[in-house]
Amino acid sequence: MSTVLVIAARDDWPTDRVVKALTDGGAEVFRMDTAEFPQEVTLAGRIDARRGWSGGLTTAHRAVDLADVSAVYYRAPNPFSLPATMSEPENLFAAAQARAGLGGIITALDCRWVSHPAAMSRAEYKPLQLATARTSGLTVPPTLIANSPDAVRAFVGDVTGPIVCKPVATPVFIEDDQFKAVYTRRVTEDDLADLRGIDTTAHLFQAWVGKAYEVRLTVVGDRLFAAEVHAGSDAAHTDWRSDYRSLTYRIGTAPPNVVEGVRRYMDRLDLRFAAFDFVVSPDGVWTYLEANPCGQWDWIEHATGLPIAQAIADELQGVSR
Repeated sequence: MSTVLVIAARDDWPTDRVVKALTDGGAEVFRMDTAEFPQEVTLAGRIDARRGWSGGLTTAHRAVDLADVSAVYYRAPNPFSLPATMSEPENLFAAAQARAGLGGIITALDCRWVSHPAAMSRAEYKPLQLATARTSGLTVPPTLIANSPDAVRAFVGDVTGPIVCKPVATPVFIEDDQFKAVYTRRVTEDDLADLRGIDTTAHLFQAWVGKAYEVRLTVVGDRLFAAEVHAGSDAAHTDWRSDYRSLTYRIGTAPPNVVEGVRRYMDRLDLRFAAFDFVVSPDGVWTYLEANPCGQWDWIEHATGLPIAQAIADELQGVSR
């Protein structure tokens, strides 16, 4: 029987919505978290000259034949969970074997993907995102990535108006058992007077783009869902992630040139899902900031009613609406 394989964290409730949309539509679903392998999920995959990968994934309650997998929804699963009795060298070796074995077989499946992990991994790089956006016809802000104080000073001299600094990679980390985030911040004169620490790693500097509001544009296959994000505080105006409680939302519409550019972007990076962030200036110009191939979307659906979970389920089943 044709089955949709869902690989996501066990407690990821946005994935719960996608699974419900799939099962409500009559689809057969096999859900797993890579954290369940090898202690709760058993793998037995076979390939030979006559047929591609077959055999199964099995849990205590369910099983699926790899040959029956018609689509895979891949969304930030947890790391492999290996026996606690292993030494650290054994753990590292076994994790590498799990990635190459289970991960290798799954990524070899010839089926629909939302999205393939190899494409998602490549699309995480912000320098590639900006280059792809530019060549796809989207407007991008002047940007510098550097660890040179002199390069920062030269960039500031070349850019008219304020600049901001933001992380090049994920903005979140754990310190002292606490979840912390690094938000976009405007660079002040005091910052420029003391650039010590810039040389310790890569930093991303960008020209500040004046905004009327921002847009989270969620793309699922050929469908685009635009949600205007209106900031209600100074902190949110700089980085709306820093003050969610002040935000209000409206359903919007992307202009034709942005739609065309976004579709070129998705094709070039081989993605079937991405969460784009745009700044919209007071005169209506859309400027691209980034596109997360595994971006959050559930709160947008909750705030606006946009049917994103259903669109993901439709994409996995090849359904057009």
